[in-house]
Amino acid sequence: MAAQEESVQVETNTSEADSKRSPFLESLGERVRTLRSRKGMTRRAVAVAADVSERHLANLEYGTGNVSVLVLLQVAHALQCSLAELLGDVTTTSPEWLLIRELLSKRSEADLRRARVQLGEMFGEGGNAQERKNRIALIGLRGAGKTALGQRLADDLGFPFIELSREIEQFAGCQISEIHNLYGANAYRRYERRALEEAIQIYPEVVIATPGGLVSDSANFNLLLSHCTTVWLQADAADHMGRVAAQGDMRPMAGSREAMDDLKRILEGRAAFYSKADMAINTSGRNEDQAFAALKSSVRQHLTLPV
Repeated sequence: MAAQEESVQVETNTSEADSKRSPFLESLGERVRTLRSRKGMTRRAVAVAADVSERHLANLEYGTGNVSVLVLLQVAHALQCSLAELLGDVTTTSPEWLLIRELLSKRSEADLRRARVQLGEMFGEGGNAQERKNRIALIGLRGAGKTALGQRLADDLGFPFIELSREIEQFAGCQISEIHNLYGANAYRRYERRALEEAIQIYPEVVIATPGGLVSDSANFNLLLSHCTTVWLQADAADHMGRVAAQGDMRPMAGSREAMDDLKRILEGRAAFYSKADMAINTSGRNEDQAFAALKSSVRQHLTLPV
């Protein structure tokens, strides 16, 4: 036990001379916070998964602790990312990576989006254009209205409706929470991809309500973007929290004394990914009928159908 405690020890500089935080440690802490928010994990959850104390993780996130390589490796495993991604150095692994990075480094978001789409088509990752147009995938945090509005949209268009979370549970033979508890996050992502691949293969026309965390897996999100028209159902953090609580379900915030702050961090961490959607509908300040009217209008215009 003592050896384990020693392996995860964080050496905190306390002298006045070392009071200025290292720029490297500050940027490292920022990447840890960003990855944690993107995964929708609280600091306590990451600390438990990494087998380090919450205080040690806090020191790492705020750039005040000079952590050992073993601690970084444990944190990377807890966040389901490579150590290279945690250190922010994945694009230095080969000459081609460096050349590609240089080509893309000063491009705008619009240019990068075009490059991603063209690369997908070049490598055969893009789907049939008409089928992509007719597959409507709703993305966003829980409480945005994906299930209720998605079912109404499917009924309006005469399309099948799929709630991807239910398909994942059918593949796994157990509930989402049990998948995470029994098999872990990596197994869940495999089930998620399998369910998404089957939906794409079977349905040329469909409305899909996706899990809120799908965007945190780049492979699954790329698959969704390549084969579906995506709609981000936006809402303020307070609306997300209120709607989920009204359903009697406080996951994933159960047991957290800082639930709203955690939710805001998750939303902030995923917003850049949700914004890659083809269109966005803000549901805050609207009742269900008003939100559906806005969604219906945008999707019907996209499909060139009468509104």
